[in-house]
Amino acid sequence: MFTFTPLLGAQFSSSKASQSILELEGGIKILVDVGWDETFDVLELAELEKHIPTLSLILLTHATISHIGAFAHCCKTFPLFTQIPVYATGPVISLGRTLLQDMYTSAPLAATFLPKVSISEPGASTSAASAAAATVSTEGDGRSSSMLATTGRILLQPPSAEEIARYFSLIHPLKYSQPHSPLCSPFSPPLDGLTLTAYSAGHTVGGTIWHIQHGMESIVYAVDWNQARENVVAGAAWFGGSGTSGTEVIEQLRKPTALICSSKGGDKFAPPGGLQKRDALLFDMIRSSLAKGGSVLIPTDTSARVLELSYALEHAWRDAADSSNGEDVFKKAEIYLAGKKAHSTMRLARSMLEWMDEGIVREFEAVEGGDAAAARGHKRTDSQSRTTGSSRDNKATKLGPFTLKHLKIVEQKRKLEKILGDGIPKVIIASDTSLDWGYSKETFRTLAEDSQNLIILTETLPSRYQTDDPEQPDKMTLGRMIWHWYEERKDGVAMETASSGELLEQIHSGGREITLVDVERAALDPDEQVLYQQYLATQRQIQNTSQARGDANMDNAADALDDGASSTSSEDSDSEQQGRILNFSTSLAHSNRNKIGLRDEDLGVNILLRRKNVFDYDVRGKKGRERMFPYVAPKKRGDEYGEFIRPEEYLRAEEREEVDAQQRDSGPQSEMKLGQKRRWDETGPNGRRLSGGAHKRQAVSPDGVLGGDVGDLGARGELAASSEDLESESENEVNEQPFEGPAKTVYKHSTVTVNARIAFVDYMGLHDKRSLEMLIPLIQPRKLILVGGMKEETTNLADECRNLLAGKDAGDRSAVVDIFTPRNGESVDASVDTNAWVVKLSNNLVRRLKWQHVRSLGVVALTAQLKPPETVQKEDEAIESISKKQKLLETEPDTVLAPVDGANASSLSKPDTYPILDVLPASIAAGTRSMARPLHVGDLRLADLRKLMISAGHKAEFRGEGTLLIDGTVAVRKSSTGTIEVEAPVQSSSSDRRGVSGSFLAVKRKIYEGLAVVGGG
Repeated sequence: MFTFTPLLGAQFSSSKASQSILELEGGIKILVDVGWDETFDVLELAELEKHIPTLSLILLTHATISHIGAFAHCCKTFPLFTQIPVYATGPVISLGRTLLQDMYTSAPLAATFLPKVSISEPGASTSAASAAAATVSTEGDGRSSSMLATTGRILLQPPSAEEIARYFSLIHPLKYSQPHSPLCSPFSPPLDGLTLTAYSAGHTVGGTIWHIQHGMESIVYAVDWNQARENVVAGAAWFGGSGTSGTEVIEQLRKPTALICSSKGGDKFAPPGGLQKRDALLFDMIRSSLAKGGSVLIPTDTSARVLELSYALEHAWRDAADSSNGEDVFKKAEIYLAGKKAHSTMRLARSMLEWMDEGIVREFEAVEGGDAAAARGHKRTDSQSRTTGSSRDNKATKLGPFTLKHLKIVEQKRKLEKILGDGIPKVIIASDTSLDWGYSKETFRTLAEDSQNLIILTETLPSRYQTDDPEQPDKMTLGRMIWHWYEERKDGVAMETASSGELLEQIHSGGREITLVDVERAALDPDEQVLYQQYLATQRQIQNTSQARGDANMDNAADALDDGASSTSSEDSDSEQQGRILNFSTSLAHSNRNKIGLRDEDLGVNILLRRKNVFDYDVRGKKGRERMFPYVAPKKRGDEYGEFIRPEEYLRAEEREEVDAQQRDSGPQSEMKLGQKRRWDETGPNGRRLSGGAHKRQAVSPDGVLGGDVGDLGARGELAASSEDLESESENEVNEQPFEGPAKTVYKHSTVTVNARIAFVDYMGLHDKRSLEMLIPLIQPRKLILVGGMKEETTNLADECRNLLAGKDAGDRSAVVDIFTPRNGESVDASVDTNAWVVKLSNNLVRRLKWQHVRSLGVVALTAQLKPPETVQKEDEAIESISKKQKLLETEPDTVLAPVDGANASSLSKPDTYPILDVLPASIAAGTRSMARPLHVGDLRLADLRKLMISAGHKAEFRGEGTLLIDGTVAVRKSSTGTIEVEAPVQSSSSDRRGVSGSFLAVKRKIYEGLAVVGGG
């Protein structure tokens, strides 16, 4: 069984967020992506919250907001979320951590608002509730009437940089093309041999196509992929990865039972010229604006597609500096990368070159070897996106792919304002694409009024959300509005001629006025402080009850659900366990309201902990957990190197006294907010500073405050990796955020006249219509599910695929592919279609079967004849009658046999319900044996063959890509279809004088030993 349910990103929705639920047989639920969009609407996560108690594992595909934007929010808000195993590639983990740290630092709305439910709770302050309710007029992005107010709603505390790093440290890293058996969550049914394999998806560094194998279900989840190679990002691994030139899709991704594919770009074709034309168009657009004395803004994301843009522009400036053309405008202009985590992104890019295109790796190796000019020339040959300079300075060109010489990084807001006001033509790559947060909005505010400036959009943005609900408010962002102007072309188009003769299309803004709304954090009023404290008290009570009830270990969940229930008892079925988990949140809320008034019968065995002076509990007649003392052993956390070290357990005596004194003397300050942190320059207890030892064990957050769990900080490698960035930014962030603690939104409005031109260069790095129409027939899926696109894109692509696949399989009705285009929340049954027949094997046939074992499977081939039940019954009637009579004589020797014979006769006359396979007669068996061919079953890895040959005394080594050379004469290769090819000269197949067979025969013998050779004998 396989059921697919898109939560976000399906048709009829222009939200780029991606969330999908894959439900397999046995109640296994897999969540793929935890995406969000630039509106940060918590209502979009309502459906996801319902599925969290039943999830088995989580998969992440890309390090973009549309794929992992809500990951930190879910970890901080939903207690069970951190107990679910998460899997992703290394770059997705590292770049995703940087992305979310930048997002929460730059976008106050990402913290989300205080829930409206807390305002109407009994006991809330009347004045505070009325003041807060006056601002709660809309949900989501706040683009309606509430945005016009001076002050807005109360914000929740956003995840700190340390918390985000800790959340991402829980993700299990995977490598490409390596099958992995994942772990499951504590409240999930067993996975029963489920296997995950990650393949390169292109589009982003570390982007993943997931292959999920479970029983007979083979599922390929491919959303946002790109087959074409780029400067930095390698192409998708449909044909085997970067650099391959196969014509068939690799065996692991071919003929899946279900292919889940995105329909983005299904209605457009890539422009001719490919990568070379795209980069040249971008450079010509920039040159046209710089030549007129203008500046260029390129809004992009924080850590994914920004690598492609940064690499292209950095090398364009290098080529311009090395060229002899003294009039090149690139030499006089400056280029900047503006983002609060830009240093982290570039540092991570230099550490993950092996995940990028092979041209990047060759460039790095050549630079390290001293031949930098050759490296750059080689890279230009691969991508065909660079212009060759006439002369180069070898000393100046000895730079790595991401060793920035011309691209300057800006992380501080004051520095960006200074750069924007100097009047020098420049190019600024800024985050974010939506232009609603990050430095792209600040840059747009400065450059919008000058008609010589240019705004280059690199991604298509739907102008508004498409939905069937007319009451859903319009979620128009600044980026969507600019894209709407580009598509509308109301004020005319400026056509300019580039140096190559190409026409450059730039759209006039027409001097339109636009109102920019800046969202800032402000301190709460006294009445709002009371409301916020009441909310925190409620959350503390829920957390304490959750921990006592077993949120830290779901094995204890049965105590809060059902007396006599046991999650580990064999008597509980999977459906019952799933029902208990679904009702867990309801039982927690009920227990919170009636915690004081619980009866002894309700507490069960927990009465030993909840009631004083109770030391005995009758366990007679109890089942499961009610028979054991309610103790939950603490779960030890560790990795492949052992258990995590907690530094607080190794404090010296004086350090421990200072920490204890700090906690005792903090007093009411610790009640101001949940997990309140101390400033770096604040004094400790009794007016003295913390000692050096304590300073070493406290982490510095981006806003310049102390905090974080010391044990967790010392255990996580990701926190150590980002410590340099936290130290470099702490001083600037303290100046930008002058207060600590809870905050509310403050909206500031400003009007800007937009005269700058608008252009578009496609740097999305996604598949187009031609790629989809070419690859989907080659993949040959049995079921096709299209998600991730607009309504028109999805329906048009579905029609095209029906025509392509119907024409391919016109003569075979059984091969017709079912195509699904679900909406958000709509489940589709994409289970594999199987035809199974039940037969019985005769005793004679079972005795002749010869089983062979391939790893954990038993394989046998048989040739038999199918007989109806009546025929076999007559042949075996006598034998069965004799055996039954003998049993009756042994048990009851004095019994009269006449009635028994009648009973046996009546039972034997009852026909069997299943046909029977029996041994072939000798005359037929001789003919079929000569026609039967041996069948090889199994999959032999070349690495295993190399070990076998070395253990047998042969020399075996890998040469080239996927070629195993044995004894210098025999070459073994494995094709994309899984077949093993053995090549050798004639001499290697002959035997020597001692009768020892040559290498060729020895290799074939080892190959046959690793496979099961079965035949129909």
